[in-house]
Amino acid sequence: MSAISIILTTYNSETWLEKVLWGYTMQSYTNFELIIADDGSTTETKNIIEKFQTKFQNPIIHVWQKDEGFQKTKILNKAIIKASCEYILFSDGDCIPRYDFVATHIKNKKKGCFLSGGYFKLNDFVSNSISEIDIKNQSCFQSKWLLENGLKWNFKLIKLTKNSFFAYFMNWITTTKKTFNGHNTSCFKEDLIAVNGFNEDMKYGGLDREIGERLFHNNIRSIQIRYSAICLHLNHDRNYATKENWLNNNNIRQFNKQNKVIAIQNGLSKYLNNET
Repeated sequence: MSAISIILTTYNSETWLEKVLWGYTMQSYTNFELIIADDGSTTETKNIIEKFQTKFQNPIIHVWQKDEGFQKTKILNKAIIKASCEYILFSDGDCIPRYDFVATHIKNKKKGCFLSGGYFKLNDFVSNSISEIDIKNQSCFQSKWLLENGLKWNFKLIKLTKNSFFAYFMNWITTTKKTFNGHNTSCFKEDLIAVNGFNEDMKYGGLDREIGERLFHNNIRSIQIRYSAICLHLNHDRNYATKENWLNNNNIRQFNKQNKVIAIQNGLSKYLNNET
């Protein structure tokens, strides 16, 4: 049986998803279950998944729902129910993991906590420049390669450090909050069930932070690993982000914070007795 379930969200981003899946074929820790939480993609995404089915120790699980607009919280809840492992890692189909990404989450997991990671954001040119070979030889995670392929130098390049002592030090001194980040977070499945999963009243904008805040209300703490668990974020448009959705989401978060809400009403419980 797998030791960890990895949930990747995607929607009609086959080129990016393929790069990400190559990243998971290179992991030093291989005993994982990969679940693609697909918010209504076409058959092209299914074809990419089938291409990779034989490249992992365990079969990829494809959880798909009909395209009815942005429903990420809904497909995430369905994917959580499908996860067979007690521990779950969340990331996105546009985040290429470094070879030690899964191993880092396994190494740092701790009861009563969730792990809070980040990403290194790329521009369009660099995102498109990364090839299968660059992922397999891990050159795309090197500052030198990135700078030679169109990235402008910035201080955030230190995120890509391979020095574990320096990474530990940076995790300790960073002022970045230890939030639940859907592109790089892991936790125990039982803790997600206790807060009734993701809030399906929310669209794009802070939906991952919100579940983290409810985990805090339930005495689940967070551990910073943003300099240890490395993934590259491929650039893309967010035409599903609207001012109205942000306002609605912020109102929900504010209410839940003020009232110390733990388990929301519209969550994963509806799928527990009828796995979809």
